[in-house]
Amino acid sequence: MRRDRRAIGIGLMGLGVVGSGVARILQEKADVYARQIGYPLELRRVLVRDVAKPRACEIDPSLLTTDASALLADPEIELVIEVIGGEQPAYGYLREALRAGKFVVTGNKEVMAKHGGELLALAREHDVDLLYEASVGGGIPIIAPLKRDLLANDIVSVTAIINGTTNYILTAMRDGTVAFADALAEAQRLGYAEPDPTNDVEGIDAAYKLAILAALAFHIDARPEDVYREGITRLDPRDFAYARELGYAIKLLAISRKQDGCVQLRVHPAFVAEGELLANVDGVLNAVQIEGDLMSRVLFQGPGAGSLPTTSAVVADALDAAVSISNQVYWPHSFRREAGVALMPAGEITSRYYLRIGVADRPGVLATIAGALAEAGISIASLIQKEAGEDGGAEIVIMTHEARESSMRMALDAIAALPGVGGVAQIVRVHG
Repeated sequence: MRRDRRAIGIGLMGLGVVGSGVARILQEKADVYARQIGYPLELRRVLVRDVAKPRACEIDPSLLTTDASALLADPEIELVIEVIGGEQPAYGYLREALRAGKFVVTGNKEVMAKHGGELLALAREHDVDLLYEASVGGGIPIIAPLKRDLLANDIVSVTAIINGTTNYILTAMRDGTVAFADALAEAQRLGYAEPDPTNDVEGIDAAYKLAILAALAFHIDARPEDVYREGITRLDPRDFAYARELGYAIKLLAISRKQDGCVQLRVHPAFVAEGELLANVDGVLNAVQIEGDLMSRVLFQGPGAGSLPTTSAVVADALDAAVSISNQVYWPHSFRREAGVALMPAGEITSRYYLRIGVADRPGVLATIAGALAEAGISIASLIQKEAGEDGGAEIVIMTHEARESSMRMALDAIAALPGVGGVAQIVRVHG
């Protein structure tokens, strides 16, 4: 690091909603940050796709460039902030920046989920830091506590609601008894959901974030493909009605738990008892619940998306990096991998289950279903039969005791083949 600097040069990659917020805050609070850091933070270059495009923030046009090397090769830029999103070209840019000895701040969950271990090792190799608080939970401080404040704990589990879009949709389905498609359309109208909502509603976004959290919590190499994943598209208003009747809310949970020397990674809808804190995290809020051996459970809750919360996290990381640059001292966080920890196969995970099954309204059907569950070693905790509809069919709702996932799959195949069964309409795991 140079000792004769007059300012800390910053290169900003991306000038969308978050990038514009970062640029605006850096300019508006320039004097405040200069006093805090000891040097002015100087925005030297901003990478954009189109320099002629109208901008949401006022910025000197001479700073705009479409050439990434204008940032990466500039020795006066010591800190790169990446908010362009997506795996490429962001991943390549971050590698180049770290190899050039620049500190890096990113909110890119996909890059960190897929390549975080490699990039963090690269940062250490070049005596710089890679900060990524905004990659999970927006404005919720969760990465820093896992890196530092909770290090004394042996983390037992991380359970999170980390996608605001799906949480809004599930809240709307519960409160308005509306179908998934209608709740999604409303989320899109309000700007909570993208025109293509696949990453959100299929749990892909949550899987990225869970991989990041699990790597920090359990010191493992966790990748998105390691996460068992189900989305929310098959949920029906009846499931919410039955959940309420049974004393539960339905949430899309991202769960990582250490058990018997293995770590399970899963994202799926789950019944959460109404008395649990996570059951009452509604709308676009996010929450991360961490359980450790020394501090029991702690819950981090707040806005998980949006310009201001994400901007807050990005700028906070930038200030953290700037302090290291200013002081010419860098303390890398504990970056280690724990040997002997395996990922638990999805079939080995145990849970209680909610089943909704369509059946013919005739004697003996319930007995055959109970028999199929018993044959797989699964016991029934409760069973409700709903009145037959006009078509002469009926619906039964079963809550099971804890069972292995592989056993449940075997039972479902057997039930689907039974005479008088119209099919297993829904299966949802029960949290806790």
